[in-house]
Amino acid sequence: MSIGKPTWTPHEYQEEGIRLALSQAALGLFLDPGLGKTSVVLATFKILKDKGLASKLLVIAPLRPCYAVWPTEIEKWANFSELSYTIVHGADKEDSLRADADIYLINPEGLVWFYDERFKRNDTHRFDVLCIDESTKFKDSTTRRFKALRPHLPDFKRRWILTGTPSPNGVEDLFGQMYILDGGRALGKYKTNFQNHFFYRSGYNMYDWKLRPGAFEEIVKLTSPLVYQLNAEDYLKMPEQIIAEIPVTLPDAAMKTYKAVEDDFIVQLEDATLVADNAAVAGGKCRQIANGAVYTGETYKVIHDAKIEALQDLLEELNGHPVLVLYEFRHDQERLASALPLATTLGSGTAPKALEGLMSKFNAGDIPILLGHPASMGHGLNLQGACHHVIWFGIPWNLEHHDQTIARVYRQGQKADHVFIYYLIATGTLDEKVSKVLKQKDRDQQKLLNTLHETRAGTLTG
Repeated sequence: MSIGKPTWTPHEYQEEGIRLALSQAALGLFLDPGLGKTSVVLATFKILKDKGLASKLLVIAPLRPCYAVWPTEIEKWANFSELSYTIVHGADKEDSLRADADIYLINPEGLVWFYDERFKRNDTHRFDVLCIDESTKFKDSTTRRFKALRPHLPDFKRRWILTGTPSPNGVEDLFGQMYILDGGRALGKYKTNFQNHFFYRSGYNMYDWKLRPGAFEEIVKLTSPLVYQLNAEDYLKMPEQIIAEIPVTLPDAAMKTYKAVEDDFIVQLEDATLVADNAAVAGGKCRQIANGAVYTGETYKVIHDAKIEALQDLLEELNGHPVLVLYEFRHDQERLASALPLATTLGSGTAPKALEGLMSKFNAGDIPILLGHPASMGHGLNLQGACHHVIWFGIPWNLEHHDQTIARVYRQGQKADHVFIYYLIATGTLDEKVSKVLKQKDRDQQKLLNTLHETRAGTLTG
């Protein structure tokens, strides 16, 4: 162990996770952010390596965890500092792949290249342990990343998947994730068979899949032996989460434009004609209008400033407390940056070193307003240092993006007694629908997580 570094001491629930990961070849760690999934994996892998039962760990994770979370955890604790790692990404990725390390970190988008490169080097059985961090990236078994990984799953003696949001859109999201663990033994080898067994078609043109009676319970029974699920509130002292929906009334002219697009898919603006080809496109246009602007080709047209004014009023009430503001569209970001001179934007292309500096400043309270998009805010960021106010300027459909973004602030290490989540909701618009759908998705996912926990607990104690 490295001198001068603290020793990582697992909590009792983490010891249980390590025990399960050692005792079975495949395990899903469905743990809330802040419960230490990364440390559990590192501790388990080190035990296996020390006993000669494992050699190389392949970690597939989004880029930010690859560059920030995993290296930080390895270097922070004396227990893990002997483990070497390399990040297989960027201009030097070929050299990184050739390096002799214990842990290889790669993002999902690099898998197609990764396996092609390994085959060129006749190096197909180098890794014996697989860990997928944020496994919902593999919930869709038709993606290129899933297809690239699928034939090589038997190469790994052990397979672990990590996520706090395993079913953001319903239990159908479990198929790809469970397949990675057991090769299809629990839920079947093919997505079509899985759907036909557990679901039936319904809705317009029979497009939607609905769970058959009793299917939920059957899925839980089949998957619970593969899953260790915990909620942060049960094991950590978490602040109270306060939800506030702030209604925003659109100006009459803006509402007239909104209704024209919603009802007729077309509206004549001052210097452009806005046309939506179908209901889905119209819905996207309506959501943009609710936020205050809409794209009319390469440029956008400002429709109103009602939401920006409501945001400014809220910021004034918060009296300088650091806030995280989430936007939905690029024109949202541009208009917000113009209206809020003190705001800093955290973009998806922010380099790792610049990101580290930005997080440090925000956590120190030196950045009063941080703008971000939920698609690029969900993983690898710790923003709880000085901030306990999260404002949704635009509300996403995606529950995983929603929950994971909030977890950047509502997590272990948050010193405030309360975390406030605000939603700016344009009255009479799709904002209300999106908010309702998110709440239903959250209830469905929480039902799954609670039932998995209860079923697994019953199995372990029965």
